[in-house]
Amino acid sequence: MEYFKLNNGEKMPVLSFGVFDIKPENTKEIVLKALNVGYRSIDNAQVYYNEKEVGQAIKESDVSREDLFLTSKNWVSNAGYEKTIKGFNKTLEDLQTDYLDLFLIHQPYGDYYGSYRALHDLQKEGKILSIGLSNFYPDRLIDLIMNNDVVPQVNQVETSPYFQQWGAHEIMKKYDVLHQAWGPFSEGINDLFENPILKEIADKNSKSTHQVVLRWLYDRGIASACKSTHADRMKDNMDIFDFELTKDEIEKIKEINTGKSPFIDHNDPETVEEFNEEIV
Repeated sequence: MEYFKLNNGEKMPVLSFGVFDIKPENTKEIVLKALNVGYRSIDNAQVYYNEKEVGQAIKESDVSREDLFLTSKNWVSNAGYEKTIKGFNKTLEDLQTDYLDLFLIHQPYGDYYGSYRALHDLQKEGKILSIGLSNFYPDRLIDLIMNNDVVPQVNQVETSPYFQQWGAHEIMKKYDVLHQAWGPFSEGINDLFENPILKEIADKNSKSTHQVVLRWLYDRGIASACKSTHADRMKDNMDIFDFELTKDEIEKIKEINTGKSPFIDHNDPETVEEFNEEIV
């Protein structure tokens, strides 16, 4: 596995295994499978409702805690200083660990300034090695950075061939925040894996379209969190370090960009209402 160096000196694996939308009753088995094929970074969140099962998998695996990179995210209903600390401690309990490698504010809603102060204090105590954000677009990211003493290490935002985030990426580079992609495959909608541009590049490099997408992100300096329930696909997703895309290929993939998410608009009032109403 390759690593990105964060602005606080810590290292983060290029690829993480995501557990979003995995049913709790299936989580332990699938995470164990991911660990067995070589994943060492697990991307989780309070609102995925399977932190306990991830913790069970980690406990049963032969992988030592020191070799793992564990991420979770603080949900909107836990926003604010005190609630964030309480929610974080529950996350530690569920994951059966005494620290996290990375803890993110999941959405830019509620008292996320209070949450960010809590994250920084927990980081100073050594309970979180790196802190960051999720779904903070350039305006919210800049505002938070300019009104706090510490710059976040990571910002996880939806990034895929359909939604390439070139402008947001430049802002993150400017402030030395690592860009991590969620949803890099857009769940395969609109025949993404059969896209002729991706298939041509994949054939040229003797790779799959999945591998081309993850390598495309890596070549741009972007970490990825993705999911699969099948061991062969998990292995396939990890096998991206023996080739690289040319500048022309990266430029060609820009033709797929729609400039918007195929799933969600974080500025939609209904989205804001929905996320504020969900209680973890």
